[in-house]
Amino acid sequence: MRRRRHSATADRRASGNPYCAGQDTQHGFPRSRERRSLLCGFFLALALASPAHAGNQKEEALADSVRLALANAIKDATPPQPTFRSEAERQRYQGWLAQASARLQRKLPDAQTRNEFLATVWYEARRAGLEPGMVLGLIQVESAYRKYAVSMVGARGYMQVMPFWTNVIGDRNRSALFNMQTNLRYGCAILRMYIDMEAGNLYLALGRYNGSRGRPEYPNAVLSAWNNWK
Repeated sequence: MRRRRHSATADRRASGNPYCAGQDTQHGFPRSRERRSLLCGFFLALALASPAHAGNQKEEALADSVRLALANAIKDATPPQPTFRSEAERQRYQGWLAQASARLQRKLPDAQTRNEFLATVWYEARRAGLEPGMVLGLIQVESAYRKYAVSMVGARGYMQVMPFWTNVIGDRNRSALFNMQTNLRYGCAILRMYIDMEAGNLYLALGRYNGSRGRPEYPNAVLSAWNNWK
């Protein structure tokens, strides 16, 4: 009786996965369960390497007044110089800065970069009426504090701002989204707008910022990260 030759193509058809199927080669490498496991693990690792919560704000129609307010918010070139109404307020800020700097040291080892980043987060968050700790939690989820992070959908920088915003309310300079203050200003202004659009509902506003309004994963991740900064 003639033995039916078993081909690599047949393996792939049987498994339904071209990457996890066994393969015969002309170089003497055996087809084995171990090799299949390694290949499956490799491609699974590639899939899991993508950020789970990368920014994906949706471009939507905005009222002219909203667009103008956003445009004015990001055009203000005021440098991040905090002002305080009292000595007690200044001391609270310095305490917050020292504590946050110590906690962020592993992510941002350079002290000057770290302190400038935190001072800018505090300034831009307060300017937009947001809690600095919430903004830090959002950045943790969005980019893991990576200035030049780019998501699979093209969102950029610390707060994963989608480039279309530079056309809607900016000067079309997409590369500016890698500038620390510009990115934080865009991100905080956009989140503030979403909070206002959702009548103060932070859960829905966070989902909208991520392009996943109504789903729990992203808001829960940001709120959990925020708790670590309280």
